[in-house]
Amino acid sequence: MLGTLQPKFQRYHRMITVLLQGFSSGLPLALTGTALQAWFTQAGVDIVTIGLLALVGQPYIYKFVWAPLMDRYAIPGLGRRRGWMLLTQIALIISISIMACLSPIEHTATLAFVALFTAFLSASQDTAIDAYRVDLLPIEERGLGVAMSVAGYRTAMFASGSLSLIFAAYWGWQVTYIIMAGLMLVGIVATFFSPILESDVPPQTLRQAIVEPWREFISREKALLVLVLILFYKLAEAFTSTWGPLTNTFLLRGIGFDLVTVATVNKGMGLLANILGVFAGGLLLTRMSLYRSLLLFGIAQVLANLTFLMLALVGKQLNVLILAVSIDNFTSGMGTAAVIALIMSLCHPRYSATQFALLSAVAALPRVVVGPLGALIVKFASWVSLFIWASILALPALGILYLLREQVKGLATAP
Repeated sequence: MLGTLQPKFQRYHRMITVLLQGFSSGLPLALTGTALQAWFTQAGVDIVTIGLLALVGQPYIYKFVWAPLMDRYAIPGLGRRRGWMLLTQIALIISISIMACLSPIEHTATLAFVALFTAFLSASQDTAIDAYRVDLLPIEERGLGVAMSVAGYRTAMFASGSLSLIFAAYWGWQVTYIIMAGLMLVGIVATFFSPILESDVPPQTLRQAIVEPWREFISREKALLVLVLILFYKLAEAFTSTWGPLTNTFLLRGIGFDLVTVATVNKGMGLLANILGVFAGGLLLTRMSLYRSLLLFGIAQVLANLTFLMLALVGKQLNVLILAVSIDNFTSGMGTAAVIALIMSLCHPRYSATQFALLSAVAALPRVVVGPLGALIVKFASWVSLFIWASILALPALGILYLLREQVKGLATAP
C-alpha cells in the first residue's frame, strides 16, 4: 500500500510545486506593467512618461542573455535551480516593497528605475522556474504540469493586474504594493518545500554555458524550421487573445462595447476560459501524442479566429462577443499548453535555463509584431480584413508541423 502511495504523493508534490511557482512567476508582471501604468495615470503623470513605462518590460524579452549564468552557477544550499528561485523571490519582495515607498510624482525616475530592476528580477525568476519545471517533470506529466503552472501564472496576473486596481481604490497604491510583495511569500514557501532534483549537472565553464546551448540546438535536424514552427503557432492566437495588443481596441473602438462589458467578458470570462483551455489541453496531452495535440489544437486556434471575424461582421452583439471570447481563449489555452510542452521537450537538461529562455522569446515575438502589423491592416483595410489575415497567417504552422512530424514524434524519447 505504501509503495503505491509514494509515487502518487510525489506526483501531487510536483503538481502543487509547479502551481505555486507559476503563481510566483506571474505576480510581478502586472506590477511593472498595467498596474504601474494605472498608478502613474491616477497620479496625473504626463502621457509621454506613461508611454515610456512600456520599456520597463524589456528584461522579459532579453532574459536569454543572462540565462547562461543561471545554467552555469549555483547558489549554495538549495541547488542550481532552487537557489536562483529563492534568491530572486527574496529580492522581488524587497524591490516591490521599495516601489511601495515611492511616489510617481515626487520620485518619477527612481520609481521607474526600481520597476525596471523588478522586471529584471522577475524575468530572472521566470528563467529559474522554467528551467526547474523542465528538469522536474517527467515526460508523461508535462501536459498536466504545464496546465498547473499556467493556471497559477494567470491567477497571479489577475491578482496583480485586476484585483490590485480594486485594492488601490480602497487602500491606495502603497498599501496595494505591500500586499503584493507579501504574496511573493507563496513562491518562497513553494521553493523551500519543492522536490530536490536528483540530477543537476551544470556546464563546466561559463563559455560552455553560453556557446553549447546554441550549438547543441542548431546541430539538431531541421532546428531552424522548429523555431519557425513555434513563431507561426503562437501567431495564430496573437491577433485575438485577451492579452493581445489590439483586442481591447477592437472591442472598444471597432465594435463600440463599453469598458465594463469589455472588462467583464474579455478579461474576466476570457481568463476563466483560458485557464479551462489550458487544463483541457494538459489533460489531452496525457492521452494523445505531442504531435497530434499540436495539430488538433492548431486547427482549433485557426477556427477560433473566425469567431472574431463573425463578431466584426455582425457588430455589437453581446452573445457573439461572449461566444468569440470564450472559444478563442479556450483554444488559446489548449495551444499554450501544447507549445510549452513542445518547448520543454526541446530543452537539454544541462542547458534548460538558456534554451527555454531562447525558445520562449521566439514564442513571444508574435505579440510584438502583430501590434504594428495589425494596426496597418486596420488603417488601410478594415477589422474584417485583419481577422481574415489572422486566420491565413495561422495556416503555415500546420504545414510546418506536418513537415516536422517525425522530429516532433521523436521528442517523446528525447533527453
